[in-house]
Amino acid sequence: MRHLLNVSDLTTDEILRIFALSADLKAKFRAGVREPLLPGRMMALVFEKQSLRTRVSFQSAMTHLGGGSMLLGDDAGFGKRESIADFTRVLSEMVDVIVLRTKAHQTVVEAAKYSSCSVINGLTDQSHPCQALADLFTIRESAGTLEGQKLAWVGDANNVARSLAMACGLLGVEFAVASPKGYDFDEAFVAKLHAKAPGVKFLVTRDPVEAVRGAAAVYTDVWASMGQEAEEAQRRRDFADYQVNGKLMSAAGPTARFMHCLPAKRGEEVTDEVMDSPYSIIVEQAANRMHVQKGVLAWLLGAQS
Repeated sequence: MRHLLNVSDLTTDEILRIFALSADLKAKFRAGVREPLLPGRMMALVFEKQSLRTRVSFQSAMTHLGGGSMLLGDDAGFGKRESIADFTRVLSEMVDVIVLRTKAHQTVVEAAKYSSCSVINGLTDQSHPCQALADLFTIRESAGTLEGQKLAWVGDANNVARSLAMACGLLGVEFAVASPKGYDFDEAFVAKLHAKAPGVKFLVTRDPVEAVRGAAAVYTDVWASMGQEAEEAQRRRDFADYQVNGKLMSAAGPTARFMHCLPAKRGEEVTDEVMDSPYSIIVEQAANRMHVQKGVLAWLLGAQS
């Protein structure tokens, strides 16, 4: 049994195995085949935050694989009626895998400590590993290979950026991040990144044009995420020069694609011109959440396709 807490818990070979499973299952899905690799398996989703893509992609993935799922809301009392330890000990005896989407990363760490089944991080304030895996899978599809590719992140060095940096390091993709002062990765994370992926190609700059030059994909996220609403006005001022628009995409080059983990605040971090352009792959990126999470579930629960 394996607890999947973060991209940093995976090896390069494990990620590539997940990608192989995902590609196979996606091809079968497009051919109209829903291969029941996980009959009778049950997945519990425990979410402290709102969700569209994570919830629907996981539930659809498990259903296509022949298993079942349940969403536990406030009525379940996670972290309220009883301790996280008691809650997780009991829940993990009744399901095969738990997906946790929590406010604090430590909540996932604590739950995994007491769980008797695998726990998947569906998002925390520190990381979003399933998003990052789907993103790199999407770049590989779009560019044909990950070898020699560069991913540029423009904006806050947030939870998604952390997971992307780690995934890029493990897969040999150059990662460039352009953020205003005060919104960088912390030193502890950078040290962890270099320890986990010693050969990582990692650029930090204040200049978005420098970051995107030669990138296979330009990626951004909202300037103020869930829980940061009180900082929204200040962040809007701080990130004013970091909008992804047509001019910035031109600096990236003619083959660059645009990515966003969604939801987006059109007109702030990205313009409609970019979001709706032919080089935007945001829909494919979102759709791949389901396909890659099928691969994660199949790998994690020991199925063979």
